[in-house]
Amino acid sequence: MNPALALIGLTGSRLWPDPARLENTLLLVWHDALQLGYTGIELLHGCAEGADTIGHNWAWRMGLLIRERPADWGGPCGPECPPGHRRRNRRGTEYCPLAGHRRNQQMVDERPVLFVAASYRNSSGTADCLRRARKAGIPDWTITAD
Repeated sequence: MNPALALIGLTGSRLWPDPARLENTLLLVWHDALQLGYTGIELLHGCAEGADTIGHNWAWRMGLLIRERPADWGGPCGPECPPGHRRRNRRGTEYCPLAGHRRNQQMVDERPVLFVAASYRNSSGTADCLRRARKAGIPDWTITAD
């Protein structure tokens, strides 16, 4: 980890419909980081489709460092998981529905200087990550799409 880089967290809807708006927001965040004395940004995201993928591809094109934190859907449950709560997806694979929440907390625990949130249609995962970030005192730049 380069301490001169601003770690920027990205959370957003899997259905985010406006890639250009998200990319422009990330460009503004990068510019702001430079104005604040950082040498650049490193993008932290949760490896989901939609906003995370858009952000990842943008950061890759820009030559930025990327920190990926995928949810461990098929992994073991945590102590917060109630017995018998695991579900099966369309392919019949069993998963823990709380894995995304654990991943969101892991991202918050990495203490980014800011979260960019691309909120669309009340995405529960985005809302959960924002709630956790705000509770930890991490500011956010939230954009929404109609």
